[in-house]
Amino acid sequence: MSTPAELAKQSSFDAQLHMRLVFGNGKLSLVGGLAAEHGASNVLLVTDPGIRAVGHVDRAQASLEAAGLAVAVYDQAKENPTTECVAECVELARSEGIDFIVGLGGGSSMDTAKGCNFLLTNGGEMKDYWGVGKASKPMLPLIAIPTTAGTGSECQSFALISDAVTHAKMACGDPKAMAKVAILDPELTLSQPQRVTACTGIDAVAHAVESAVTRKRNETSQQYSRVAFGLLNESLPRVLQAPDDLEARGRMLLGAAFAGTAIEHSMLGAAHSAANPLTAHFDVIHGEAVGLMLPHVVRFNGEDESISQIYAELLECSGAPSPNGAPAHETLAVILEEFMDAAGLSCSLNQCGVTEDKIGNLSEEAAGQWTASFNPRDIAASDFDQLYRTAFGS
Repeated sequence: MSTPAELAKQSSFDAQLHMRLVFGNGKLSLVGGLAAEHGASNVLLVTDPGIRAVGHVDRAQASLEAAGLAVAVYDQAKENPTTECVAECVELARSEGIDFIVGLGGGSSMDTAKGCNFLLTNGGEMKDYWGVGKASKPMLPLIAIPTTAGTGSECQSFALISDAVTHAKMACGDPKAMAKVAILDPELTLSQPQRVTACTGIDAVAHAVESAVTRKRNETSQQYSRVAFGLLNESLPRVLQAPDDLEARGRMLLGAAFAGTAIEHSMLGAAHSAANPLTAHFDVIHGEAVGLMLPHVVRFNGEDESISQIYAELLECSGAPSPNGAPAHETLAVILEEFMDAAGLSCSLNQCGVTEDKIGNLSEEAAGQWTASFNPRDIAASDFDQLYRTAFGS
C-alpha cells in the first residue's frame, strides 16, 4: 500500500486505505458508478443550498441517474448542523425508502449525512450515539464528497451534531459510520468564497497540528499529520493568493483528507475544546475560532519538551523554516499566526465580539469538552482562562 507521502506526489489516484479514496480533477462524475458498485438503488443526496446553487448537485444527480439509480435530494444542511436538521433529513430518507447515502458539500453536509445514517438505521436520538461505538445495527453505505478543503469529515467516522436546545456539540462516532468511498475532486473547491477557503483551510491546518501531539497519537496518525501539514503549509498561502490555482486546491484537499485520517487515529486537543464554546455563544466561525486559539495552545503544550520536539519534527517534515535557535513550539506558533494574517482572519477574541466578562463561563465549558481529555498536557478550566485572556487582545 502506498504511503501518504507517496500518494501526495500523484496528480490523481484511487487508493484503498481504511476506506477507498479517489482523488483527481473531474472525479465527481464517478459517483454514480461507485454507488452502483456498492449495491445502491435509491440514493439520498445530502447537501446544502449553496452547493446546489453552483451546480454541483445537478452534476452529482446526473451521474447517479445515469447509473440507473433513483435520487432524493436533501439540500437544507446548515453550518454546525443541529438535531433538527438531522431529523428533517431522516424524515425525507424514510419517506423515499433510501438504501444509500451521498454527502456532498462541506463538513456540515457530510455530518448531516452521517447523523441521518445513525438515526435511520439504528433509531433513537443523536444523543444516544454521543461517544464511540454506540450503533448496534448495520448502517447504510455512504460516499462522502467534500467541496471544501477543511474538516476532513470524509475520512472520519464521526458526525458532529449540535443539540438544537442546549447547543452542546455532540461527537457521535462509530466505525460503521465511515464512508465506503471519499471522492476528492479539486474542481469542486473552486466555487468556495474566499472567506470559506480561509476558514476551512485554517481548520485543516489545526487538524494536522493537533492530531500530531494528542495522547492517542501513534506512528500511523503522526505520519498522516506530518504529510498533511506539509501539504497545507505549502498550499494554503498559494490558494489565498491565487484562488484559481487548481494544483494548490488539490493539495489542500488532499492535506485536509489526510489530516482527517490522522484525527480518526488520534483525535484532537485543547484548541478545538477552546473553539467550540466560542462558536456556540458568539457565533465565531469554527475555523476562525480554532485558528485563533491554536497558537496559544501550541505555546502551552510546547512547555513540555517532548511535545516541543514533536512540533520540531512537524516543521522539519513539512519543509517549514527551522527554529534557528527559537523553541520549535514558538516557531510553529508564529507560522500559525502568519496563516491567520494571510487569511484575513481575526487575531484576537476582542475582534470577534467576545466579551471579557464571559471568559469564566467559556473556560468551564472548554474544560468539559471531550477533546480536552486528549490534549498532551493536562489542561483545566484555569488554564483555559489564561489562554482566553491571552487571546483576548486589547
